[in-house]
Amino acid sequence: MADRFRITLAQLNPVLGDMAGNAAKAREVWAEGKAAGADLVAFTEMFICGYNAQDLVDRPAFAADAVAHIEALARDCGDGPAIAIGGPWPEDGKLFNAYFILKDGKVMTRVLKHHLPNETVFDEVRIYDAGPLGGPYAVGNIRVGSPICEDAWHEDVAETLAETGAEFLLVPNGSPYYRGKMETRQNLMVQRVVETGLPLIYLNMVGGQDDQVFDGGSFVLNPGGALALQMPVFDEAVAHLDLERGPDGWRALEGEKAALPGAWEQDYRCMVQSVRDYFAKTGFRKALLGLSGGVDSALVAAIAADALGPENVRCVMLPSEYTSEHSLEDAKAVAEKLGCRYDFVPISGPRAAVTEALAPLFEGTEPGLTEENIQSRLRGLLLMALSNKFGEMLLTTGNKSEVAVGYATIYGDMAGGYNPLKDLYKTRVFETCRWRNANHRAWMLAPEGEVIPPRVIDKPPSAELREDQKDEDSLPPYEDLDRILEMLVDEEASVAEVVAEGFDREVVKHVERLIFLSEYKRFQSAPGTRLTKAAFWLDRRYPVVNRWRDPS
Repeated sequence: MADRFRITLAQLNPVLGDMAGNAAKAREVWAEGKAAGADLVAFTEMFICGYNAQDLVDRPAFAADAVAHIEALARDCGDGPAIAIGGPWPEDGKLFNAYFILKDGKVMTRVLKHHLPNETVFDEVRIYDAGPLGGPYAVGNIRVGSPICEDAWHEDVAETLAETGAEFLLVPNGSPYYRGKMETRQNLMVQRVVETGLPLIYLNMVGGQDDQVFDGGSFVLNPGGALALQMPVFDEAVAHLDLERGPDGWRALEGEKAALPGAWEQDYRCMVQSVRDYFAKTGFRKALLGLSGGVDSALVAAIAADALGPENVRCVMLPSEYTSEHSLEDAKAVAEKLGCRYDFVPISGPRAAVTEALAPLFEGTEPGLTEENIQSRLRGLLLMALSNKFGEMLLTTGNKSEVAVGYATIYGDMAGGYNPLKDLYKTRVFETCRWRNANHRAWMLAPEGEVIPPRVIDKPPSAELREDQKDEDSLPPYEDLDRILEMLVDEEASVAEVVAEGFDREVVKHVERLIFLSEYKRFQSAPGTRLTKAAFWLDRRYPVVNRWRDPS
C-alpha cells in the first residue's frame, strides 16, 4: 500500500449559477494538481453551482445542469488524479447536498450530507433531504472520509467514518464568515480529531454571495490537534498537501501557515470583499454614493474605493441650506484623499419646488419630520437618476444602529443596491475608520494613509435636516444605544435583562418599540454585508405586522 498521498486543495471563489465557469476553474486546478503529482484534487461544498443557492437549487433544471457539468468534468479529467467536488444530486424525487468523487472518466461515488443546518442563514432542512450515515470512499488504496460541512460539527458522522475504515477526514465546506467564527471552527475540528484519532483537512470556499462572505482559511490538523497547514483567509489559494503513513497511521506533513488577521481587519476585508464580489458577479463596474461629510458615508466611500478602485467610485454631495461648511469641506476632503470623482448637486431648487407643490395641502400644519424627510428623499431621487443614467450601482450608507431603529429614511438614504455597513453598529463605524486610516493592505485599491479626516470621525453625528440637529436629539448616545441593541437584537435579551445591566427602562422600551416599528423598512432595504450571526436579513426574520412587546 502507498505510504504517501498528495491532495491538491482548491480554496476558490465560485460564481453562483455559473456552472461552466466554475467547471473551467476546476479543470485549471485539476491540471495544476496533475502536474504536481496529486492523487486527489479537492474542491469545496456545492462548488460546481456555487453556494448558498437557496430555493434556486430546487429547480429541476438547475440541479440537472449541475450534474451534467460534473459528469462532463469527470469525462474531461479521466487521465489523472481523482476529483472530489460538491454539487446537488436529485434522486427518486429527493434532492441531496452531495460530494462527488470522480475518477477514470466517471462519477465513482457520491457522499450525501447527513446533518442539514437549519439556523441563521441556512434553510437546508427545507431544501434538501438528509443522506444516510455512510462509510469512506476509496481513492486508489486509500480510504477517505468526507463529512460535508455541518456533518463535521456533529460527532456521529466522523465517528462512523473512523469506525468503518477512514484513514483521514476531508471536510468540504461552504462556511460563511461571522466575527470570531474561525476559532469556533478550529475548536470543533480539534474535537473531531481527538475523537477519531485521524488527520482532518478543513477545506472552505472564499468569495461574496449576496450578504454572505465565505472567508476560506482552510486548515489541516494532525492527530492530537496540531496545526499542519493554514491557508489564508478571503484569498483564493491552491495548496498541495502531502500525507505520510507511519507506524501510528497517517500524518500531514507541515506546510505553510498563513497568519490570521485580527477581528477589525477581518470585518473590513469582509465588507470590501462583499462589495467587490457583489459588483463583479452582478455585472457592475462602478459605484456611486451620497457623501455627506459624515462618518458613515466616508467609510462606505473608503470600502468602495478599496473594493473597486477609486476611479470607479463617484461621490456626490447634495447639500441643503442646513448643510454646514464643515460638512462641505469634509466631504470634498474624503473624496480627494481617496482619489474618487466628486460631484456637487445642491437640492435647494428641487426642495423649493416640492415645498411649493405641497403648500396647498400642507396649509395650516406645522413643519416637522415630513419636511425633513423630503430632503433625504430628494437626495435618493437624484442619486438614483445618476445610477440609472450612468449604470453605476448606488451604495447606501446606513449603519446597523440606524437600520435597527429606523433612523434612516425609506425611499431616501435607504435607496440603493447594496449596504456594506448594514451589520456594523455605529460605535464600530468610528473604530473601523480609525483602523483603516492606520492600516493598508495589498488587497486595498485606494491609497494608504489617513483617507478619512479625524474631524469626520470625531464630530457629533448629525443628519443635518434642520438647524443644529444632532442624532442624540432623537436617540440615546451611541455607546448606550449600541449596547442596548446588541442585547435586544444580537443576544435576544429581555427588556428586564437590559435594565438589569443599568439602563433606564423607559429608554430600553423606547428602543424596543423603534426596533419593532422599523421592521417594514428593513423588509424593503438593500442587502448588505453579514458580519455577525444576527444580521438583518436571513439571520433575523421577523413579521412586519406585530403587536407583541416584551412585558418584562
